[in-house]
Amino acid sequence: MLLAIVNAQVVPVEGQEFEGTVLVRDGRIAELGPDVAVPEGATVIDAGGAQVTPGLVDAHVHLGVHPEGDGAAGNDTNEMTNPNTAGVRTIDAIDPFDEGFDLALAGGVTTVNVNPGSGNPIGGQATTLHTHGRIVDHMVLREPAGLKSALGENPKRVYGDKKQTPSTRLGTAKIIRDAFVAAQNYQRKHNDVDAGATAEVDLTMEALGKVLRREIPWRQHAHRADDIVTALRLQAEFGYDLIIDHGTEAHVVADLLAERGVPVLIGPLFTTKSKMELRKRSIANPGKLAKAGVELSIITDHPVIPISFLVHQASLAVREGLDRETALRAITINPAKALGVAHEVGSIEVGKRADLVVWGGDWMDPMARPRTVLIDGRVVFEHDAATGEERVAPRDEVPLALPAA
Repeated sequence: MLLAIVNAQVVPVEGQEFEGTVLVRDGRIAELGPDVAVPEGATVIDAGGAQVTPGLVDAHVHLGVHPEGDGAAGNDTNEMTNPNTAGVRTIDAIDPFDEGFDLALAGGVTTVNVNPGSGNPIGGQATTLHTHGRIVDHMVLREPAGLKSALGENPKRVYGDKKQTPSTRLGTAKIIRDAFVAAQNYQRKHNDVDAGATAEVDLTMEALGKVLRREIPWRQHAHRADDIVTALRLQAEFGYDLIIDHGTEAHVVADLLAERGVPVLIGPLFTTKSKMELRKRSIANPGKLAKAGVELSIITDHPVIPISFLVHQASLAVREGLDRETALRAITINPAKALGVAHEVGSIEVGKRADLVVWGGDWMDPMARPRTVLIDGRVVFEHDAATGEERVAPRDEVPLALPAA
């Protein structure tokens, strides 16, 4: 399949902007530049001078596990029956027909990472996937993509109300330490098993082992600066790759985060200060983190903030001091790096998946809508500015596989 987007103002994220063409072959970007020839028989999308960016990436959502309009009945975000549920996987609960996926497309978001919630000290395994499809397994880009953990008020509240550990920050850190020590012992036991012998498999320990072996990152929910420092302390003890989710007070310890090379996925930024951990929430904080040298991504935590507002959080952060280029990186290539899928998505480069957004104006302008959205070179969303009508492609059109780059 050949497709060409012509007469475009291409914003590739990695590399200089240019006016020209993006050529897509079999779902991947084949050529791009000002002088690319359009092959005979190619489907042509005339951008008419509009901006074309990569599909946006939201690295922290609950799409599909907390569906739109279902309330508590459809909420599968937290398995709050044990403080350590490392063995559960969000892929087993994602409903691809959640209307939130259509909302994502309307906001130009083509890749998301679905996390478990933050009710447990250790919540479970995350899934990175595209935002259009019928069968979740065919939408997946990486699974598992991380292991979710929570510090701070949420696990304290959940288990404190049950009169069990953890009811304090001390108890939460101990649950995490106990889990990693148990996982280390489990790994040693399995490594010592004689060839041909069968060792008992424990799904919780297997998941924690992936973190200890640095196969997946530890996704640490932390708002307050002291909780973020606890996260760094635990990382130093056990030697895993750490990502800070939320990071409301990350700017307070930004120098330490930059020194350790720990990325921050900041957000949601449009909420009220509904609990004590959010007292220092500010749309100016992304700019402070970026200036300190922290690799920054912006998240919605959908449905906390509707996922279609991802781009608006970035643009308002620019108003409050974040530079424009970093703001776009914070919703494209940076979250793709954090999720381990930057070789596939997050920028417009030859060989990558053709996840693209044709905008109806400057991507930063709150009045500009995504006009056409493509995933793997297929048009999955269109907005007609004249009529205001939106069209999402039928989910059964999604191909079951994409050729390797």
